[in-house]
Amino acid sequence: MSPLLMTLVSSIVMLMFMAFPAMKIIEWIASKKELSQEVQNILIVILTIILSLMVGIYLNYERLA
Repeated sequence: MSPLLMTLVSSIVMLMFMAFPAMKIIEWIASKKELSQEVQNILIVILTIILSLMVGIYLNYERLA
């Protein structure tokens, strides 16, 4: 299969598991800087996607190496 497809499949699986770390990171940022609830929600979604893509890329890289 294509490495891009395998990366995306791995990332989709990790979406659920990366929500908690994203919430904790945004909670920490919110303690340092005032953020509205709407901005926090948007940042949580974006950070969850970024974290899951990073894990998917790492898993795919480990498979290729």
